[in-house]
Amino acid sequence: MRKKVLIIAHHRLDRSPGQRFRFEQYLSYLEQNGFEFTISNIVDEQDDGVLYAKGKLIRKFFLALKAWWIRYKDVRRANDFDIIFIFREAFFTGSDRFEKAFSKSKAKVIFDFDDAIWLPNVSLHNRKLKRLKNPGKTEKLIAYADMVFAGNNYLASYARQFNQQVKVIPTTIDLNYHTAKGKVEVEGGKVVIGWTGSQTTLQYLDLLSPVLKRLQAEFADKIEIKVICDHAWEVDALEVENVKWEKEQEIYQLHTFDIGIMPLTDDDWSRGKCAFKALQYMAIGIPAVISAVGVNKEIIQEGQNGFTADTEEEWYQSLKSLILDAQLRERIGLEAREYVRSNYSVETYKKRYLNYFEEVLTL
Repeated sequence: MRKKVLIIAHHRLDRSPGQRFRFEQYLSYLEQNGFEFTISNIVDEQDDGVLYAKGKLIRKFFLALKAWWIRYKDVRRANDFDIIFIFREAFFTGSDRFEKAFSKSKAKVIFDFDDAIWLPNVSLHNRKLKRLKNPGKTEKLIAYADMVFAGNNYLASYARQFNQQVKVIPTTIDLNYHTAKGKVEVEGGKVVIGWTGSQTTLQYLDLLSPVLKRLQAEFADKIEIKVICDHAWEVDALEVENVKWEKEQEIYQLHTFDIGIMPLTDDDWSRGKCAFKALQYMAIGIPAVISAVGVNKEIIQEGQNGFTADTEEEWYQSLKSLILDAQLRERIGLEAREYVRSNYSVETYKKRYLNYFEEVLTL
């Protein structure tokens, strides 16, 4: 008999990068092995324009009411499922009432998280609603679960304070989707230094503006700085090609990069990140230069599959060496893709992922 799983998530399928790369890419494999899924999301396509917009507090209030009703119905049907899989949180306020109710049902609960969500972090457009959040509830959500999936060892160490059934599941890459970069002709033969991400992480790119200005002044029309995002990045005295992110074009867009960058601040929130941006660059076979923070230090073998940098001078020297040496870019790109294949690919983790779903049913 097939095991029934209720997935508790904020977004519909194929909408959120976090969901896509944390659990959605495993669903077909799990279905092939005796599981069936029902996804319950509380934000639909129309709601996107409300939740992530500035203001609109009345509409956000009614969105919260709708979401509350959806979760209430989920609790009512919880006993119909064998497993309830919760991604990050069931509800976007400080309440833990739904997770607590799920824990009392007949279903086993898996809680999955990929950021240091026990720390305060609110999007720019929802700062007025900050008082409704309660990141401290994270320890309760972990304690309620029968099993916890943590995106890295830093997150797992935190989770083990409240639950002993913690499994490290990194954010993985499907190499059949993230295909290797071919020979992309760039206008004028420019070397493209690229960054991709969401509006909420665009702030980290500001850290590199002095370095990028220095490189642009030195190499002039030999390099291009490209940003793929849902919001433009504009800096005085810096020429940037801003490209709007599109799901259907995301791999092609990444293929236009010759070097990928991932700057971060060195703080508790950044140490909780799962290095996904770097892994994307590496998976398509381009060299990455990334901040020496958290998991980033674990995945990079210096000068072999990429570079880490702490200071502006380290950023400058690493980027300059890659700009000047096409063979170095190619060699590091090949090593990087093979590293992802062996250590961070869906193919490598899918059996383990399946085993944990089977294991939780025995607890």
